[in-house]
Amino acid sequence: MNTNKKSCSQFGDQRSGESRMRSSGFGNGSRGNGGRGNGHRMDQHGFNASTNTSTEPEFMENEHAEQRAAHLAQIRADIAASPRGLLTSEERSDLLLMREEEKIARDVYIRLYERWGIRPFQNITGSEQVHMDAMLALLEHYGEPDPVRGLAVGQFYRADLQALYDDLINQGLRSEADAVRVGLLIEELDIADLQKVARCTNKPEILAVYAELERGSRNHLRAFYRWKQKLAIDYVPQHLSSAEFERTGLSAHEMCH
Repeated sequence: MNTNKKSCSQFGDQRSGESRMRSSGFGNGSRGNGGRGNGHRMDQHGFNASTNTSTEPEFMENEHAEQRAAHLAQIRADIAASPRGLLTSEERSDLLLMREEEKIARDVYIRLYERWGIRPFQNITGSEQVHMDAMLALLEHYGEPDPVRGLAVGQFYRADLQALYDDLINQGLRSEADAVRVGLLIEELDIADLQKVARCTNKPEILAVYAELERGSRNHLRAFYRWKQKLAIDYVPQHLSSAEFERTGLSAHEMCH
């Protein structure tokens, strides 16, 4: 198993976290510290204690809700049936990161759908909730705390992720075109990070969840890519190669939830 942090998430240290936000055109990252821990006072589990947030049905109320709920139940059952080994520090950090990163996607899409009414934002919000809950199931399986427990929409534990969310919202509220650009950026970022964290574990249940989330993110990117074409929006990918971005955007929908 590769345990080199440089091959894992781009949020692995302060410099890489700031570099990500600069390369995305969303500020200089000065508001966040970019590390795996952000220096906040923490409880014995590593996070501020508050009310737990698990599945949130209000974010899944559309025509796909029943199907998504059944799929999430299967994911949870598969995780529960897997051995409960010990996490490496990289695995733990990556699970915590991806739980919050999926929340960024969900929360941004909630706000941008309210502003613009673009259908993919509404549809994908429910899918992002499933992604969040899948990551929570992994954290609970390993007895790890939930970094977003009790946090409202638009609130994040890590300062760098809070800054990223704020920057994405600021851009997405400017225009419909900018909202679509934000959707594309979030999905290519999610794909890139899921590919990185998958290289840092050999645990089948974690790899299965990462693979499922990556399939979903590719479908989401395809949805926003169609709006990019519909509105003739210019967009330069930031986290995937141009070839992978175009290949994914133009490829067929994959079966997932």
